[in-house]
Amino acid sequence: MPSTKQNSSYAEASIRVLKGLEPVKQRPGMYTRTDNPLHIIQEVIDNAADEALAGFGQRIALTLHSDGSVTVEDDGRGIPFGLHPEEQVPVIEIVYTRLHAGGKFDKGSGGAYSFSGGLHGVGVSVTNALAKRLQVTVWREGQVATLAFGGGDVIEPLQLRKATGSERKHGTAVRVWPDAKYFESPELPRAELLHLLRSKAVLMPGVTVTLTQEKTGETQTWKYAAGLRDYLQQSLPADPLIPLFEGAQYATASESESFAEGEGAAWCVAFTDEGALLRESYVNLIPTVAGGTHESGLKDGLFGAIKGFIDLHSLLPKGVKLMPEDVFSRASFVLSAKVLDPQFQGQIKERLNSRDALRLVSSYVKPALELWLNQHVDLGRKLAELVIRQAQTRQRASQKVEKRRGSGVAVLPGKLTDCESRDLLFNEVFLVEGDSAGGSAKMGRNKETQAVLPLRGKVLNTWEVDRDRLFANNEIHDIAVAIGVDPHGAADEPDMSGLRYGKVCILSDADVDGSHIQVLLLTLFFRHFPKLVERGHVYIARPPLYRIDAPARGKRPAAKLYALDEGELEAALDKLRKEGAKEGSWSISRFKGLGEMNAEQLWETTLNPETRRLLPVSWQQRGFDATGALLTKLMGKGEAQARRDLMELRGDEVEVDV
Repeated sequence: MPSTKQNSSYAEASIRVLKGLEPVKQRPGMYTRTDNPLHIIQEVIDNAADEALAGFGQRIALTLHSDGSVTVEDDGRGIPFGLHPEEQVPVIEIVYTRLHAGGKFDKGSGGAYSFSGGLHGVGVSVTNALAKRLQVTVWREGQVATLAFGGGDVIEPLQLRKATGSERKHGTAVRVWPDAKYFESPELPRAELLHLLRSKAVLMPGVTVTLTQEKTGETQTWKYAAGLRDYLQQSLPADPLIPLFEGAQYATASESESFAEGEGAAWCVAFTDEGALLRESYVNLIPTVAGGTHESGLKDGLFGAIKGFIDLHSLLPKGVKLMPEDVFSRASFVLSAKVLDPQFQGQIKERLNSRDALRLVSSYVKPALELWLNQHVDLGRKLAELVIRQAQTRQRASQKVEKRRGSGVAVLPGKLTDCESRDLLFNEVFLVEGDSAGGSAKMGRNKETQAVLPLRGKVLNTWEVDRDRLFANNEIHDIAVAIGVDPHGAADEPDMSGLRYGKVCILSDADVDGSHIQVLLLTLFFRHFPKLVERGHVYIARPPLYRIDAPARGKRPAAKLYALDEGELEAALDKLRKEGAKEGSWSISRFKGLGEMNAEQLWETTLNPETRRLLPVSWQQRGFDATGALLTKLMGKGEAQARRDLMELRGDEVEVDV
């Protein structure tokens, strides 16, 4: 019977192609923070900082104008304004109107930037898209270039004139009028802005950073000669237990077998007995407020050196087992890493995901601290005492939890491979799709903190199953008993004292069937274990979809690389090309399932807390009721028509996995 709906047709004309900067305007939250315009101004500041980082600028000046606009000026080389050789459009216009265009993609010897804030290539084009007006002035090669945009489109074409004698010779000035309709608040958060500008000055010793307010005429200036040490010392709320541990090391040409020339890190670490901690990290001057693999490398290096010192001097009391958090829990630090091709989580670059960054930072921090500890044995013993106290406190807290659980716990499922720890801060269980993947996970896991529960087949759809009937299903029974919390409703207050794992991680294949299993398990947790979700205990592990077998490149040996999706695959291939690999010399394999990975691969890509991708599950953004309504539409038995409507209306947005 033909449909009578007017708007349900799905044909060639249903497909809409978003051009230019349209995707940014339609979904700005995918490209930047929308609570206020600071991030789009930061993109302009980062470009000025990249010039200074490359050694071509000594000054960054920001002005807050009375009309709400913001100007960022630098004395760098100035953006080129000649015609692009391929596009035949002025380069300066391309930079501000194309999402994936800029001077930071070509990292070879002819590239404009060796180190910059990432490969996403959205940058100032997003600033332009979300601004009512943006005007650019460039001083370069004895000429002055000006042009202006409105809503991302050119409204005043490029104009050139000769520079006068009083004008400076090189640099760029960008004035932005953010469009308030894209932001919850049009105001720039003053404290965040001051912190951002000050941190740029800290990370670039010798560069002068200024902030001028047009209304008051007030100007603030930051310039640091000593950099990280001064910054950390001034910001610490308590006196450090031992002198600050600082260092900096970057790869040389002879080390290019391991890292690209110039890659490395500068760090300053303070250990305090009490008080708040200060922790700041940066990659190529971009603040990574959510941390990432470079911070994991710092943690790994500190832990390795201090544990080695404690073992060497036989300082560890019997029965005490050290963990990395015992070292890191009282550490304040400022870390600035330089990474050739940084891979960030999300467009706003809050977390670094590059796996090599862990090895990069750790390999420089560990030997430096080992040397320092051996040169200052008395101070090393003092630091060891602090770390051991932290471990003893953690173990005592864990034992208290164990006693509360009592002896009336149900018998654990036989196929559960449990972990040794009972500390909710660290221990985690992986619900793994399939027995073969479960076997790899058991062999590859950290036995101290990681448990594995293999699941056979697809879990029951529990959206409309009564709570009393849940345990009739063996898989669900095993999940509930292993976790240690009984099924409950959203309004209930379940007994959480029996909870056995701080993280419950869903680990399924990176294909359509794996996604279906994820949805079935998320349905189970949302419907029958909502307090686990609400309190942040449920996560989704993201294994890679591709493996790239890379050939030897110059001094670099052959290697295996992993990619989560097509975007990461392209970025990895780009990096291989820049490292000298011939086109097509690599082989790409697509994982059909977790069972194809051996234990070492599964650990490196999916289980290792320092390099894995683990997504927290939450309904906060959508709200509990709205999430429930969506799951009813997706999982309810009587919702076939609603699902059909959803597919007809939104089918063109689905990525098909063939």
